[in-house]
Amino acid sequence: METRRSFIKKTVLGGAALSAPYIDVFASKLTQNSTALKLSLAQWSLNRAFFKGELNANDFPDIAKNSFGLNAVEYVNAFYKEYGKSEKFWNQLKGKAKAAGVKNLLIMVDDEGELGNPNNKERRKAIENHYKWINAAKLLGCHSIRVNAFGQGNRIELKNSLVDGLGRLSDYGAKENINVLIENHGLHTSDGKFMTSIIKEVNNKHLGTLPDFGNWCLNAKWGSTQNDKCTDMYDPYQGVADFLPYAKGVSAKSYNFDANGNETFLDYGRLLKTVKDSGFIGYIGIEYEGERLSEPEGIKATKALIEKVWLNLE
Repeated sequence: METRRSFIKKTVLGGAALSAPYIDVFASKLTQNSTALKLSLAQWSLNRAFFKGELNANDFPDIAKNSFGLNAVEYVNAFYKEYGKSEKFWNQLKGKAKAAGVKNLLIMVDDEGELGNPNNKERRKAIENHYKWINAAKLLGCHSIRVNAFGQGNRIELKNSLVDGLGRLSDYGAKENINVLIENHGLHTSDGKFMTSIIKEVNNKHLGTLPDFGNWCLNAKWGSTQNDKCTDMYDPYQGVADFLPYAKGVSAKSYNFDANGNETFLDYGRLLKTVKDSGFIGYIGIEYEGERLSEPEGIKATKALIEKVWLNLE
């Protein structure tokens, strides 16, 4: 096992030197583009390696920079649950990121209760469960946390509960100057028109979106469209367009690539043009979720595709 772990770490960390000339060439060209491309790495892209203990989540900033040439990161709370309320830990992680020259952008928060729960007591508990992650994000120097807008009931009941839950959480975020971002994660959360109507009703500048290229399945929780198995899908291109006016980040989901390096399910040219034309100036996060390539290979393939497409956008 130790030999295998060592091999995996060397494979992930060893790619930086080989890709350096490639990174330099693209960097010089991309800075000449009218809208500079800013890329970050979503921690979920390496979830299998982190969950198996093949990589240490505390080393994530170093991995992003040294293995993939990326200087901004998006954390996932699942890898830090024991440290939720530890100021010492978050300050140490912030120090690691600073030493690596990496910017902390946000924390993706899951499994803290339904912000749209129709039961007032349960909804209040879910709201308060998220407070520690807003505090952690502030300590890290992030601009946002990403939440799930799940709940129960008919559309009217659900909307009323989410307006209350997201509204109160956003009020807390505003006090700490941390944004609360909704990601399309399946079911009603992948209904772009429905979710943006909630954002409009809450009317708090600290409530925004993190549009994901891939999670638009309306009849499955988490909403993954991997392997084209979804039977009721919100149009991904319309969904991204719906969310972009409120976006504080963009999640470039990828699953699989053809021989030319193009994503086989999502039209990256169309998606990235929508992003660029919207005037979005934040970071585009690489989030590889495929199964055919290894996680490091998938990250590199996604990065290469985004850079290639971005250069050719008018």
